[in-house]
Amino acid sequence: MLQKCEGIVIRRTAYGENNKIITIYTRELGKIGVMARGASKPNSRLSAVTQLFCSGYFLVTTSTGLGSLQQGEMVDSLRFIREDLFATAYASYIVELLDKSVEDKKPNPYLYELLAQTLHYINEEYDAEVLKFIFEMKMLPVNGINPVLNQCAVCGETEGEFSFSLREAGFICHRCLGKDPYHYKISPTAVRLLRIFYYLDLSRLGNISVKPETKKELQKIIDAYYEEYSGLHLKSKKFLKQIDTMKDMF
Repeated sequence: MLQKCEGIVIRRTAYGENNKIITIYTRELGKIGVMARGASKPNSRLSAVTQLFCSGYFLVTTSTGLGSLQQGEMVDSLRFIREDLFATAYASYIVELLDKSVEDKKPNPYLYELLAQTLHYINEEYDAEVLKFIFEMKMLPVNGINPVLNQCAVCGETEGEFSFSLREAGFICHRCLGKDPYHYKISPTAVRLLRIFYYLDLSRLGNISVKPETKKELQKIIDAYYEEYSGLHLKSKKFLKQIDTMKDMF
């Protein structure tokens, strides 16, 4: 069946001498894999539109297995992301996290918008690390691992000083710290940002400035939570950590 869809290239693999297999996250069809024949040839009409992170309109032949890309019309190449090493690292992690979190052919327009907006903001040179935190927080429900962030996970209180508990899968107040002796002490700013990132409508994002020490707190909590509950192992994570180390040196 021939179908036109709006999508973003989230993975590509060389196949044979001149072909590519690309994974596209689409608004209409969800995640699909298609063969792009001849796309590796420099003069191919499919060469540009099959670049990683490219967004556009795709005419695909779908089937029960791997589909076939017939035509593509580029909307945005996200040039800054592809040319900036740091932006590439963050965007690569974001698309891999989405790729590993969703099943094939399960449309989710909300997730498509989330991905498109996140990559757009990175391309516009917003703080890519903050955008990564927001994307990670918003992918938790997609993976079925919702943390308790609006109240104490033990007693339900909404007022007090909060820490983060892996055991209780969320915030615990100062009255309940004894329930988890291994809780993470975090600042009120980190508590507030975790809530904002989880509940925020990304389209309403302004310029959020986050101090380096707060970023380290957020990174520690989010990494620990994913490691404890998600079961995801992302190749891009190692590269991202190397990039973060380089960034600290500048």
